[in-house]
Amino acid sequence: MAAEMTAAQLIEKHRPTLDQALEAIRTRAYWSPHPEHPKAYGESAASDGLAAFEALRGKRFELDQPGTDDWTGEEVSPYGPELGISYPHPDVDLLLPAMRAALPAWRDAGPEARAAVCLEILARISARTHEFAQAVMHTSGQAFMMAFQAGGPHAQDRGMEAVAYAYAEQVRTPERAPWSKPQGKRDPLELSKSFTAVPRGVALMIGCNTFPTWNGYPGLFASLATGNPVLVKPHPRAVLPLALTVKVAREVLTEAGFPADLVCLAVDKPGEGLAKTLAVRPEVRIIDYTGSTAFGDWLETHARQAQVFTEKAGVNTVVIDSTDDYKGMLSNLAFSLSLYSGQMCTTPQNLLIPRDGIGTDAGPKSYDEVVSDLAGAVSGLLGDDARANALLGAIVNPQVKERIDAAVGLGEVALASREVANPEFPGATVRTPVIVKLDGAKPDDEAAYLSECFGPVSFAVAVDSAADAVDLLRRTVRDQGAMTVGAYTTSAEVEQLVEEACLEECAQLSLNLTGGVYVNQTAAFSDFHGSGGNPAANAVLCDGAFVANRFRTVEVRRPA
Repeated sequence: MAAEMTAAQLIEKHRPTLDQALEAIRTRAYWSPHPEHPKAYGESAASDGLAAFEALRGKRFELDQPGTDDWTGEEVSPYGPELGISYPHPDVDLLLPAMRAALPAWRDAGPEARAAVCLEILARISARTHEFAQAVMHTSGQAFMMAFQAGGPHAQDRGMEAVAYAYAEQVRTPERAPWSKPQGKRDPLELSKSFTAVPRGVALMIGCNTFPTWNGYPGLFASLATGNPVLVKPHPRAVLPLALTVKVAREVLTEAGFPADLVCLAVDKPGEGLAKTLAVRPEVRIIDYTGSTAFGDWLETHARQAQVFTEKAGVNTVVIDSTDDYKGMLSNLAFSLSLYSGQMCTTPQNLLIPRDGIGTDAGPKSYDEVVSDLAGAVSGLLGDDARANALLGAIVNPQVKERIDAAVGLGEVALASREVANPEFPGATVRTPVIVKLDGAKPDDEAAYLSECFGPVSFAVAVDSAADAVDLLRRTVRDQGAMTVGAYTTSAEVEQLVEEACLEECAQLSLNLTGGVYVNQTAAFSDFHGSGGNPAANAVLCDGAFVANRFRTVEVRRPA
């Protein structure tokens, strides 16, 4: 885009894409403007992206934003090498007022211009997807293809989805409206009314380690599209993908004639805890957070001046009652348990299986057979080390490895975790999933399966019946929360029980997945990620409620 490209020109350029996004969220049909295949980005895109990533290492990441008082950075790739990048550390007393000062011009631009600028930012990011994929891979530990897809096009889709919802909510009310009230024989009362979407203030986006762009883009673009300046505070181990995002956003804003300080970066020093400081600042009026329940609860309790959107921890559950595709069920579950070493907020943890077994198209299967066959499916899927590395990625932090090692002491191990060597990155810690047998009737086992064990750890929980499984599912979602629920059944009665439990406890349900769609995957513009109705998250990616409370409508009345 040329420097002189105006907001009006951006609107003309991106209006067709915005219209398609609005249609997609209305119909919930499949749509994505961002290609999933690496080759779609050009012959040299992969090598160019890798070279661009390598050129960032060992240097300062210059942003030219106000209030920089030092430089900091401590990123080490889960695959081994240190990134050696240092980022600007903010003096928040200087940075936040500068961001506030940028707000009026952005507010006055209006919803359509803001949406167009946001879509230009996403288009620039999309063109650099290979570079972003390397950044995501070497901060999150995702394998390359997952980092490319989830950190690239899928994250960009989620950002665009948020822009579409934001635009739709803002234009629900007209900018101007005449008002005339008849007064019988007297002249009518007439007013001219204007309505302006007024942003709340500075939005703080607190990034996560595992999916910095996928989890970060919805809040970032929802706030920006509704007129709020956004301060991006990445996880200390996953700064680079969001720093690149901030840099692109600042470039586009400047070229479109808006203050660059509408989007800034805040990277803390080791042990500083900058997120807590920022979260209670009076300038911060919106917070988006993905991470631990403990800090999410702290934000909801202490950041009283802000509208807080959280995605926290939950215990995802699958009810296994019966199936007419036993092999497909095992294959689907094995993939779901293995993808990114289970380091997803949507990965199943508890598999509830009747102790008397299940009915299948391959004949009746006992509890022990189901667990053994599932262990075999996982082992078969990950038996080849090259394929295992491509699916598992690397363990993101030492705490996950500790949970894998501790799981073997919780019950009978049906599938032991093994270490997988990665020839390309010898420093990577790669581990296959562990499956542990537990008994739903034993109170001593509850402590294990009724708390989140983040990582490649799953519990095969024996229950008395499908009805007992649904009761345990209901209790788990109500008390612990769940981002996903799965169920396998050929019984209309059991299906109804599970569906009713999910409707009442507000959890997203996937039934009888045996093909190429998995319980831990959601598609932007069609699927809702989280529900906002159970303890795992108070917000949804993405719906009207996710964007509508980021602005208020202010009315001005004048005599006509």
